[in-house]
Amino acid sequence: MSSKNSLSDKIKITFQYIMPKHAISRLVGKLAAAKMGWLTTKLISMFIKAYGINMNEAKLKKASDFNTFNNFFTRELEDGARIIDNDENTICYPVDGAISQQGDIIDGQLIQAKGFNYSVTSLLGGDEKTAAPFQGGKFSCIYLAPKDYHRIHMPMAATLREMIYVPGELFSVNPLTARNVPDLFARNERVVAIFDTEKGELAMVLVGATIVASIETTWAGTITPPAGKDIFRWQYPKDGDDAITFNKGDEMGRFKLGSTVVSTFAPKMLDDFAPDAGPGTVTRLGEIYATLDKSAT
Repeated sequence: MSSKNSLSDKIKITFQYIMPKHAISRLVGKLAAAKMGWLTTKLISMFIKAYGINMNEAKLKKASDFNTFNNFFTRELEDGARIIDNDENTICYPVDGAISQQGDIIDGQLIQAKGFNYSVTSLLGGDEKTAAPFQGGKFSCIYLAPKDYHRIHMPMAATLREMIYVPGELFSVNPLTARNVPDLFARNERVVAIFDTEKGELAMVLVGATIVASIETTWAGTITPPAGKDIFRWQYPKDGDDAITFNKGDEMGRFKLGSTVVSTFAPKMLDDFAPDAGPGTVTRLGEIYATLDKSAT
């Protein structure tokens, strides 16, 4: 890296530490939710052009079809735009994006970037009992860029057991920040969803970021904003009429503006990740990501 680029990167990171991230993010959120008529349409058109977004795969195809920027950003895809792999012995990619890191959870640590690790306990809200089922398991971290489809889907069939809101910072989660801000995914505001599956326990962590206007789940709606200073937990029944169950590929949440999904898997749940999957790999919702360990119960 040239000294010029290095200085530029240092300035960008320093600015993130000092900027009022929550205030800016909430302001952007209000603007993104506003119905501003022709101005909204103009902003959406500019965004589509700037990021080269393929609107042919969206259910609504014109900028003028959306009355707010948020509605555009969380746009629904055409039926059949993503094919969910139906093999019960695999998990699929939960989002369109790019793999940041993946691998084993060793000594309770996940890889963030070269030289930076963070703990699964911190990621899941600081409770050792919550993190215990994932010690020695595997993890995946996928970054969603602004151009990507921003709904999150289930990588396998599961039943929701717990949701945890964890307050925190709102640093950007782009690759530059991941390489420079320690404990990034364990210090940003996030929503943790813990699931039971036939193969073991699964956690999906929806990580907030700068100007992420909202994190939502399909069962509870908007979780943040408003932001808080306390950790909140919600418990759900594992069976019966009130149980919240998902099939592989079902939508479970969404981001309003880009962020990251970190998934953790119990030990011996996954056999291995796909041979072509690794840091930098572009992901496409529904395609095979990993094989399940057939001996897991």
